[in-house]
Amino acid sequence: MADTRPRVWVSQPLLDDIVDRLGAHFEVDAAREVTAWSPDAIAARLREADGALVTLNERVGAAQVAGATRLRAIANVGVGYNNLDVAALQARGIVATNTPDVLTETTADMGFALLLAAARRITEGERWLREGHWTQWSFDTLLGHDVHGSTLGILGMGRIGQAIARRGAHGFGMRVVYHNRNRLPGGIERNSRAAWVDFDTLLRESDHLVLVLPYSPQTRHVIDAPALAKMKPTATLTNIARGGLVDEDALADALAAGNLASAALDVFEGEPAVNPRLLALRNVVLTPHAGSASRATRRAMATLAVDNLVAALGRGPQAGNPPTPIAGKAPAKR
Repeated sequence: MADTRPRVWVSQPLLDDIVDRLGAHFEVDAAREVTAWSPDAIAARLREADGALVTLNERVGAAQVAGATRLRAIANVGVGYNNLDVAALQARGIVATNTPDVLTETTADMGFALLLAAARRITEGERWLREGHWTQWSFDTLLGHDVHGSTLGILGMGRIGQAIARRGAHGFGMRVVYHNRNRLPGGIERNSRAAWVDFDTLLRESDHLVLVLPYSPQTRHVIDAPALAKMKPTATLTNIARGGLVDEDALADALAAGNLASAALDVFEGEPAVNPRLLALRNVVLTPHAGSASRATRRAMATLAVDNLVAALGRGPQAGNPPTPIAGKAPAKR
């Protein structure tokens, strides 16, 4: 007998034991291998689905949902959701959700690891060693820049930004400054030991600048050539947010000219493609969008995404009330 339950599409392999929970409520079409779905292929999958669980790889806009008459919910695996056209989903009455909070501390760990690697030239030193250049210890080999006691600048002071601030202030004795569209309440500032400054002051005073703000058309290339020119030549730049925040050619120019000491990037504007100019530079640390990549955190993200999808489609103990909605109203329990 045919399965007449709602149908959900899972766009990429996740964790089988967690995704299998969907089978208690739905007919599940889950990808078994990593797939680069074309826009038309995404549209075709969504046309047959009542719900979908997608990753940042899948861009879902008006064209992808135009023929998806059954589609009622999309659960995104990730805190960022610029892969979703939220306005287009809202116009169709489609609930959208994401997975915040559960990845905050792990991503902050990664951000600080990248900051340290850039400041102390860790990957540059390893590469130099592996290439056989280390024949004798010398006093001035691979001199980097101190992190302890320096000024940490944070652009975007949400949950992850605050977690990075705490690591810097409490763990490394750093002076912390931040810039946000809105200044944080005093209690949060005190807990983070962070002071609000304007954007130009942030650029000018940061020894180590970390980007943790959401991507939008307004924040695209917020770090461009004029912004980089305001930074110290001894400063580092770390981006764990979205690649489009940085003008990568301008960054490559600054790094190559010695106008910026180093950079660490976990995200790229055209990822998974990486600007070849960045690949050629030794004073930039490059990682493949791995900010939340710990076993425990990825399990938590997949679990929250499944909980969101089940609830958004009116099933389970939280029916009609997905834990972390972005937009839309879920139906009551079905």
